[in-house]
Amino acid sequence: MRAQALIFLGPPGAGKGTQAREIAKEFGIPQISTGDMLRDAVKKQTPLGLAAQAKMEAGALVPDEVVSGIVEERVAEPDSKKGFILDGFPRTLVQAKFVDEMLQRRGRGSPLVVNIDVPGDVLMKRLTGRRTCPKCGEIYNIYFSPPTENEACDKDGTKLIHRVDDNEDTIRQRLVAYEDQTRPLIEYYTKKRLLHEVNGAKDPATVAVDLINFLKKA
Repeated sequence: MRAQALIFLGPPGAGKGTQAREIAKEFGIPQISTGDMLRDAVKKQTPLGLAAQAKMEAGALVPDEVVSGIVEERVAEPDSKKGFILDGFPRTLVQAKFVDEMLQRRGRGSPLVVNIDVPGDVLMKRLTGRRTCPKCGEIYNIYFSPPTENEACDKDGTKLIHRVDDNEDTIRQRLVAYEDQTRPLIEYYTKKRLLHEVNGAKDPATVAVDLINFLKKA
């Protein structure tokens, strides 16, 4: 993979985290999530971490400039030298332009952006059908990968739980918010010819193979 930075776009339920983990393992590069970066910066008590901590403790959103600074601190770590995957960042045009500027300033070229596209009806089934084992964390789906025993974990027999926010009304709101927030990013990266579309409706293992083969040539 020639690109130094890989960015995943896609709605809730598209499988961004699953694919990012597979790509990170295949290419030996870190999967960097905004949440992990914020927690790490707070733990290390860096100036930006302290600024983020103050906002989080006050229940406020962490400002773009603070999140962007924390991203740059994390990207400067030794394990990112060969490249990295940004998970959950950028989410806005301001953040996307910051990533472009940061990469250019560090001589790391342009990012490669993967948009995982999944039809709305498939997303709805993935999210409303999700069931989780509270004991071992195993995830099932009553439509695509149901447990052998009804509503019980195959590994330990624990009754599976259905997340409160995995209901149709909440999911529709999340999808509308994602569309409003992310559509400008898709247009932005398309114009720059940096966007690669992936059919995320396929089986996750198939999507991973397709992605890895593409990235080896990209």
